[in-house]
Amino acid sequence: MGDAKGFLKTKRKMAGYRPVQERLMDFKEVELRLSEEEVREQGSRCMDCGVPFCHDACPMGNVIPDWNDMIFRGRWKEALAVLHSTNNFPEFTGRVCPALCEYACTLGINDDPVTVRQNEVSLVEWGFQAGAIRPFISRRKTGKRVAVVGSGPAGMACAQQLTRAGHEVTLFEADEKCGGILRYGIPDFKLEKSVIDRRIRQMTEEGLRIRTGVRVGKDLVSQEFLENFDAVCLTMGARQARDLSVEGRALPGIYQAMDYLVWANRAVEGAGVPPDPGMTAQGKDVVVIGGGDTGADCAGTANRQGARSVTQIELLPQPPECRTKDMPWPAYPKILKISTSHEEGARRLWSIATKKFISEDGRVGKLHCVTVDDRLNEVVGTDFELKAQLVILAMGFVHPVHEGLVKDMGLQLTSRGNISVDKNFMTSLPKVFAAGDASRGASLVVWAIYEGRAAAREIDRFLMGATNLP
Repeated sequence: MGDAKGFLKTKRKMAGYRPVQERLMDFKEVELRLSEEEVREQGSRCMDCGVPFCHDACPMGNVIPDWNDMIFRGRWKEALAVLHSTNNFPEFTGRVCPALCEYACTLGINDDPVTVRQNEVSLVEWGFQAGAIRPFISRRKTGKRVAVVGSGPAGMACAQQLTRAGHEVTLFEADEKCGGILRYGIPDFKLEKSVIDRRIRQMTEEGLRIRTGVRVGKDLVSQEFLENFDAVCLTMGARQARDLSVEGRALPGIYQAMDYLVWANRAVEGAGVPPDPGMTAQGKDVVVIGGGDTGADCAGTANRQGARSVTQIELLPQPPECRTKDMPWPAYPKILKISTSHEEGARRLWSIATKKFISEDGRVGKLHCVTVDDRLNEVVGTDFELKAQLVILAMGFVHPVHEGLVKDMGLQLTSRGNISVDKNFMTSLPKVFAAGDASRGASLVVWAIYEGRAAAREIDRFLMGATNLP
């Protein structure tokens, strides 16, 4: 390491965020960036620990100590190459990954962990600004045709890897632009869409063909579609949302989180989305049901739309603020997380169940709620009501949508409703593979990128008999 005692000399430093009152006025990214010199200092904290548990914690096996040391030494271009060796899109993970690696950082045993996520995004942004990120155009052309269905992080990673292997790859997307959940499910204040667009440009320059606005299984008949390609990879994500079957669910003013976020993101992008007075949060009391990241994204979006109040409720009890005995290092701890959206003015309530929705003037007006204990049993005498003219259901996703392509192909499913795959990512249908949330179930962007890369490797092996893809 460049400085074996760097972790003793330098304290963890975060760039922080734009002021709350400023960032609530727009949808631009809220996180700031450190200077190059400050990033180099943070890189020096990576302590040459001998057994880097961060490797194991990262699904992609990100070679964190190596590129942190290169950052500290000022060898940014080399560091970028090492970073890209395991991760096609560090600009995505550097913004939206929960940083599993940092919770496993050896320094975190008795000190603040290394700022891995922040260093990662700083490194890749340097790469774009310096012109160090260029298209990789394969000289090898295999003549094999591959289709990737779904352009989220798994589909993008799979398509880019296979294109670089010399295959003729077509990426199909049902929406009008690529990105999947990155574009339509994550607000701009966490991930501005220009970040996606510049990577898409690189991929098309490498030879990737993209067809948007195409619903495979509907616009393209599945059987004819399969006959036109030597291999197919399904990466449509897990879009079937968990619902809440209680009295009043059908009242106007109750929306699934993805419907709300897609509408809001398209409006921010200027996609000509027609205004929906029922869906906008402006001047309304908003209740978000679900305490996860998607719920927090909805809360941040609602506040930017001018909500009168935002309350996020969660069925489970409030997590502890720090590790407990049953969550020892280096395991990823289930502790209380406060997002930028919560800092902007979102009240959080824990151990709350919704019993019914109450109508006012033909629309949702209130929630009838009750407190539950740790076993989710109702606590007698704790019933109460919450005002809400807009309710957003952010309770997670159960599996990929079955109607259409999945059912049309007759694919075998797991007990959870995900697409069943073998160890090589192949489905029950020959030459059809699946990766990401479509087969894994709703998970993290970092897992999606890893699975897209891993599936590409197996597809390349299937087509060529061997593979050199990492």
